[in-house]
Amino acid sequence: MTSRLFALIPCAGTGSRSGAPMPKQYRTVAGHDLLHFTLAAFDACSEFSQTLVVIAPDDAHFDARRFAGLRFAVRRCGGASRQQSVKNGLDALAEFGASDDDWVLVHDAARPGITPQLIRSLIAALKDDAVGGIMALPVADTLKRVADDGERIARTEPRSGLWQAQTPQMFRIGMLREAIERAQEQGHDLTDEASAIEWLGHAPRLVQGSLRNFKVTYPEDFDLAEAILRQRPDA
Repeated sequence: MTSRLFALIPCAGTGSRSGAPMPKQYRTVAGHDLLHFTLAAFDACSEFSQTLVVIAPDDAHFDARRFAGLRFAVRRCGGASRQQSVKNGLDALAEFGASDDDWVLVHDAARPGITPQLIRSLIAALKDDAVGGIMALPVADTLKRVADDGERIARTEPRSGLWQAQTPQMFRIGMLREAIERAQEQGHDLTDEASAIEWLGHAPRLVQGSLRNFKVTYPEDFDLAEAILRQRPDA
C-alpha cells in the first residue's frame, strides 16, 4: 500500500513578538490573512489526503469564511507549546484515516511564502528516505556568540556546515509521534520536529529551501511578507 501524504499546520500560537493586536496568522497581508497563503499552497497540491489546521481551543479570531474555497479541516486541539500542538494534531489525523506509515508535512502557519513547487521538491527528495527531513537554508551571515551581559560579543562562531531550519518538515506519522512522546517523557520541549527525530537517534535529511519561505516573527517582517506575496512565486 502506498503511503499517503498529510499536512499539519500548527496555528495555536499568539505571535507575541510580532507586535500585532491579534495572533499574527490572522493579520491581513497582501489582501488575505497570513494563514491563507500557507493553506493555498497546500490546497494546490492535490496529492495530499488532508490538510489539518490546529488552533487553540479558545481561538476567537479564526473564521472559516475567510478561507472559502480552500480544502482543509480544523481542530481546536492546540496545546501550550508547538510540540504539544503537533502531537495533538498527529492524534487528530487518525480521524481522517492516517496511519503510522503515512507521511506528514508540518508547516509553520507564519511562513506564508511557501509555494507548491517548494512543497513538491521536499516530497520528491524524501519520498524514498528512511527517516525524512526538512527544508532548510545554509547560514549566510557571520554568527556571533553573545557574552553573559547580553550586549557584547563573546566570540565568532564558524558558520561552516550550519543550516537554518525551515518548514515543511516531513516525517512518518508514527516515528514523529514516538519521537515527541519520548521527548515529553524526558521533560524536553523541542522547537521543531527534526529535533524530536534527532532525539530518537536519527539523522533527518536537509533539502534546499528558499529565502521567500521565511518566518514572519517581528513587526517589520509584515512589510517584507507583503512585498514577497504580491509578486509571482518563483520557487
